[in-house]
Amino acid sequence: MAVPVRPSAGLGPRRSVYREFASSVPGVACAWYGRPGWERNLRVLPDGCVDVVWNGQELTVMVAVDEPVRVRLRPAGQTVGLRLRCGAAGSLLGYSIAELPVGGVPLRELWGPSTVEERLAESADFLAARSILESLFVDREADGLPAGAVSAGARVPEVAAQLGISERGLRRRFAFEVGCSPKQLHRVLRFQRFLARLPRVACGRTSLADVAFETGYADQSHLGRECRALAGSSPAGLVRTWAGRNVPDNRPTTGHRARHDVSHHHRRPQ
Repeated sequence: MAVPVRPSAGLGPRRSVYREFASSVPGVACAWYGRPGWERNLRVLPDGCVDVVWNGQELTVMVAVDEPVRVRLRPAGQTVGLRLRCGAAGSLLGYSIAELPVGGVPLRELWGPSTVEERLAESADFLAARSILESLFVDREADGLPAGAVSAGARVPEVAAQLGISERGLRRRFAFEVGCSPKQLHRVLRFQRFLARLPRVACGRTSLADVAFETGYADQSHLGRECRALAGSSPAGLVRTWAGRNVPDNRPTTGHRARHDVSHHHRRPQ
């Protein structure tokens, strides 16, 4: 759900860290750990995935279908999450992703009261918290859509024929498992390909115009429009963020326009 553009930033006690770890649970793309480092708004960018996040206080399902979502990070503590595979989140949660609100919804509102948050609060470290989160999904249905159906080059008629359903039926399955249409997901995956090239642009190894061509945009203006729609920022603004120009100083951050990190790939926070 949300991978920071930079896996770490800042220095000393005001250092933000993000790390991913493989998961053996079917339908779970990865487990991840984050340490915010300082209080701020985290901008979560869509990536086609859904994250289940424990922030030390509440267990939340994070959804960002085709627009950025702001999450307020506390200055201390750690965040642990699971990123549900693109195309399997609806099956794992037992809810249509299209019917969930954009942003965060407490898992207890979907599954009812449980002791899982108490167990997470008592967990000693990341490994213990990760084990508790993974245990929630071990025995749940994780078939969802096949990986090929949610790949960048997938075509609706071909995928529908492969699955033996109508194109309308395929779109319904996309809404349930991903929360958007195949066309919307294609836009998100193309945007993710651009984000993956930010380091090359920031280091001067390529240009935004060249990256726009490489990633399938009509031109640089098309890339700019999509960045503003999916990230709320220009391509150049995202490049500056990767380059570290948003590393914190000693001034407090307040309000919606406070200094922020940028995250991409379930839709997800540190």
